[in-house]
Amino acid sequence: MTSIEVRQPVAVGRRRLVLLLAAAVVASVLNYLVARGAVALGADDSFRPLTAPVFIPFTLIGIAAGFAGWRAVVRRAARPRAVLRILVPVVLVLSMIPDLLLLATGFIPHTSGIAVAGLMLMHVVVTAVAVAAYEL
Repeated sequence: MTSIEVRQPVAVGRRRLVLLLAAAVVASVLNYLVARGAVALGADDSFRPLTAPVFIPFTLIGIAAGFAGWRAVVRRAARPRAVLRILVPVVLVLSMIPDLLLLATGFIPHTSGIAVAGLMLMHVVVTAVAVAAYEL
């Protein structure tokens, strides 16, 4: 009689999905609080990037793209922890370039330093929440 090895990829896949969904919810709620905080500190409440219909999809995209990158590094790098220790902060800083360009050019109406600082803080929130979820 032959034996069959049974793996649990479905269970692992479900667990990952639940973690990613939880990260998306947590990051979205925290980003909502950041947006409200930026408005309370003086950002114009009509600055669209600080509204949920704009930042929630970007939060979800950030978590999904980060996960894809994270998995690629974990699968391919000989020393993934060392690579991620450098790559995550570099990608975080690079992700803020559009915010800095926005601050410099004001191409979105009602742009201010406080509004852009809020957006930049949102990048940090998504990164922190996502990395915590990816490591579980």
